[in-house]
Amino acid sequence: MAPSGRFHDPLDRRDFLRRTALGGAAAVFSPGLLATLVRATAGARVGPVTAGDGYGPLRPAGPELALPEGFKYAVLGRSGVAMSDGNPTPIAHDGMAAFEGPDGLVRLIRNHEVRDAPGASSIGDPETAYDPMAGGGTTTLDVRIGDGEIEVVRDFVSLNGTLVNCAGGPTPWGSWISCEETTQGTANGFARPHGYAFEVPSNADGPVEATPLLALGRFVHEALAVDPETGLLYLTEDFASSGFYRFLPDEPGRIPAGGRLQILAVEGAPNHDTRRGQRTGPRHPVRWIDIDDVEPPEAESDPLAVFRQGARKGAAAFSRLEGCGWGPDGVWFHATDGGDAHCGQVWLYRPEEGAGADPAGAGTLELVFESPGPEVLDQPDNLVVSPRGGVLICEDCDGAIHLRGLSPAGEVFPFARNLLNQREFAGACYDPSGRVLFFNLQGDTVTGRANPAPSMTFAVWGPWERGTL
Repeated sequence: MAPSGRFHDPLDRRDFLRRTALGGAAAVFSPGLLATLVRATAGARVGPVTAGDGYGPLRPAGPELALPEGFKYAVLGRSGVAMSDGNPTPIAHDGMAAFEGPDGLVRLIRNHEVRDAPGASSIGDPETAYDPMAGGGTTTLDVRIGDGEIEVVRDFVSLNGTLVNCAGGPTPWGSWISCEETTQGTANGFARPHGYAFEVPSNADGPVEATPLLALGRFVHEALAVDPETGLLYLTEDFASSGFYRFLPDEPGRIPAGGRLQILAVEGAPNHDTRRGQRTGPRHPVRWIDIDDVEPPEAESDPLAVFRQGARKGAAAFSRLEGCGWGPDGVWFHATDGGDAHCGQVWLYRPEEGAGADPAGAGTLELVFESPGPEVLDQPDNLVVSPRGGVLICEDCDGAIHLRGLSPAGEVFPFARNLLNQREFAGACYDPSGRVLFFNLQGDTVTGRANPAPSMTFAVWGPWERGTL
């Protein structure tokens, strides 16, 4: 059994096990019902953004984290610790989602952004690996939350032989899509091409067949979000000049059946550069451009080969798109170093709304927030929309690393601080009841370093009702 952490304020088990559509439990609801329940959590529209203290001052809650008063945490899934399947817990914890698990457990599926050279490391059995020369993939953790404790009761490799598994996103049909943040391949010494997304069903109890979702393109994938009502996917690309994409499936819920990959452009402003000189507030009508070749042969040598196709037709350029999540108003996403201060932007894409709206229509793009400096928000990475209508933001920066909240009223505030001052926060997600927040501290992404920074998964709980997270 993996290490456990102790609760100091027992949760009522029956209350905890109430199932809602929030925090990754989408698989047990129809897409239409899920959309209705998610929208019911919405607060007021985000207005002018101001700095605030949210849940109050941060205080050390243990050796790793500072949290607001009343919040507690447990550490789960440290890198190097043996898992239930006999494999050591891999390094480089990154994107993650929570689902309904078996026997009343919470199931986490966690990425590992391993950046090792070809053949330098591996996760799991080479027989199930997509590429035996690549050391990335996903692990699955079954977590029990009971009266007085939280513990991992089972953990195992669920996807292996992939590379630089950074973020991704959960689907309404009960799976995690893990994305590769690289287009390296055979020219770089690997056995197979990379730069794809892979699907891991949440009910898989062992390694899945690692099949690339070719229709989602070959580029520097980061995160994705799925509209639970339509099944449309939205994808980010992490590069200095990158695009915001959507995928229109031929069969919602079945990506391998094919569909159209498109890239966003601002209507009336060809090749609009969103990276600098932007204003918050205006909603810009957009149009969507078809990508003719989603797997261009030059992608391995040119990671922007897909984006350049869109740029030639007028696609908008963003600065390092990372976190992406579905919320009450649409798709929230981050430009990590966008903005005049290079400290990050928070964008919101709204699909068409109202009677007769086309689910595959154009929609609008809005810059909700641009950080004026690192003391307010620094290098936003992963994000998740909370069950209470706020946006929880993971920072990836040098120095003081925080989780920050963005409330529906427009308040940005710190929620947690990394006291170890190492790497980044990532993978934030809520359990199906919305009462426990899980997230990762990434640690090293390359094996064999002296004095390695460990990767950890955290569980945090406390008086959420005091705010919007």
